[in-house]
Amino acid sequence: MTKLAIVILNWNGQRFLEQFLPALIRHTPDFAEIIIADNASSDLSLAFLKEYYPQLRVIRNNENEGFSKGYNQALAQVDAEYYCLLNSDIEVAENWAEPVIKLMDTDQTIAAVQPKLLSYNEKNKFEYAGAAGGFIDFLGYPFCRGRLFEFLEEDKGQYNNTMEVFWATGAALFVRSKLYHQLGGLDEDFFAHMEEIDFCWRLMNHGYKIIVHPAATVYHVGGGTLPKNNALKTYLNFRNNLFLLLKNLPENKLFSVFFARFILDQLAALSFLAKGNIKDYFAVWKAQCHFLKSYKKMKAKRDVISKNAYNKVFPYSSVWARYFKFKKGFDGKKYI
Repeated sequence: MTKLAIVILNWNGQRFLEQFLPALIRHTPDFAEIIIADNASSDLSLAFLKEYYPQLRVIRNNENEGFSKGYNQALAQVDAEYYCLLNSDIEVAENWAEPVIKLMDTDQTIAAVQPKLLSYNEKNKFEYAGAAGGFIDFLGYPFCRGRLFEFLEEDKGQYNNTMEVFWATGAALFVRSKLYHQLGGLDEDFFAHMEEIDFCWRLMNHGYKIIVHPAATVYHVGGGTLPKNNALKTYLNFRNNLFLLLKNLPENKLFSVFFARFILDQLAALSFLAKGNIKDYFAVWKAQCHFLKSYKKMKAKRDVISKNAYNKVFPYSSVWARYFKFKKGFDGKKYI
């Protein structure tokens, strides 16, 4: 069995493979294997890999059925103690994997770990998709140490401590393979976006810890598959956020949280409309409609719901902190 399998899910990402594979190969430890899982790319990714990296294992998925199903299909074919789900638009730094594996080896209750995630284009700043570890507030809005909504802090070493967090980014997610399969992997109904938060919440519901370990660093381009201003991304984020809450909230929290969220999501839709983002406006409506159609199916997926996991939800509103109190960050304990 391989110690660590680094698995990149690729979809039409030849340009990123060309750009970032050299550093990944150079900085990957001897105990790890690099695998490319191709999600039915229509570009020249496979031809490029065959010509320039014939030593790398390639797993071919027959269709592009999203981030979640793509990884589930690929990882079912990978035998390793640990997986690292790594985005194709990630540049790894030297010694990026060793500290994470060393930490996970010392504590069997650690299920998943993320490195520090910085921006590839502005390397002194945190990157949106995970920064220095993810959290979630009581209304379901995700944020990070180093990132509160759209505001990204500079990395000045202020979050270099290893700590328990609520979720680890799917852009560079280290996870125990045994737990990945025991808990059913990523939820394929999410397709893409927030599936890692759902997975981390499920891990915590089963008594495991999620950790950020900034001794390891990677740099993320972000928006490699879906750019930030894409209406499909808006739809997936709003719909999947509701899926996430329905699957994991305690029963006595469902009504109050969903009542508040539907109002807040409508206000977000009106904000899109006021800015002239018509497609995003309709994406929010579509997300809510599809959530209601999927309500019974998603509620049936509720498994173990742990009060200990829910107690890690941050009890104060990130929306209020950012847009009414004009806070620009979160340090792991409070908005700043």
